[in-house]
Amino acid sequence: MTPSPSPGSVPPAEPGEPAARAEPVDSLVLHTTDNGVSWLTLNRPDAMNALTRDQRERLIGRLADASADPDVRAVVLTATGRGFCAGADLRGAPAAGERVAGDVARLIRDGAQRLITAVLDCEKPVIAAVNGTAAGLGAHLALSCDLVLAAESARFIEVFVRRGLVPDGGGAYLLPRLIGPQRAKELLFFGDAVPAAEAERLGLVNRVVPDGELAKTAREWAERLAAGPTRALALTKQLVNASLDTDRATAFAAEATAQEINMTTADAQEGVASFVARRHPTFRGR
Repeated sequence: MTPSPSPGSVPPAEPGEPAARAEPVDSLVLHTTDNGVSWLTLNRPDAMNALTRDQRERLIGRLADASADPDVRAVVLTATGRGFCAGADLRGAPAAGERVAGDVARLIRDGAQRLITAVLDCEKPVIAAVNGTAAGLGAHLALSCDLVLAAESARFIEVFVRRGLVPDGGGAYLLPRLIGPQRAKELLFFGDAVPAAEAERLGLVNRVVPDGELAKTAREWAERLAAGPTRALALTKQLVNASLDTDRATAFAAEATAQEINMTTADAQEGVASFVARRHPTFRGR
């Protein structure tokens, strides 16, 4: 029995349809580091950058590497071609036996949810530079980032309902926290394409820029973050993300702990010293 597509995925190849072409994963997820910024670029433009399993695992690994590397101080996630990411690509997936209860939940936990968690838990700020259509899991990949820049031609689509599916990749978790439950339900119930300008109005993205200025703006934002106090940004990210799921007392306790940890960093000491000396701080990410 051929596995059914997971929510937000490209369906498996039909009989007689060629499977997804096997290509070196390094060519499908381009990676460069420049001025403290790790650039991760999805590179399957012919497939609207639908994610293969190998691509997903490479992204997860690269995000973990960025967290651990003190020389990486910000991350940009973008793509080539007309699409940012069309979701998960299951073409060419091996045939499976009879499905057992729990198989689908395990597939989602080990796949889409691990990817979104890798973005949310990355210790460096992650910017999505959305160059085109972000659909299904691709939309959630963008929306899990700390900051979202969108080209004017970009659009976001909750495709799940169109296929009779439940959203995966944390969509029902992310959307209400970004735009509230009623707006989230509107997008999830109807599955309409949301143009970049409307996405900005709703609060899904931080800023919309002309297509030709997306990379330039993403670089400016990322390099500004890379010049900042890296550990303070990591702790701030943790506090904001956790605050949405906790009570006030727990949030205040986490804030106090983060302050305690951060005051041991060289950047915090530099920040205080520069304030006293009335000069611009020079942060080193330490």
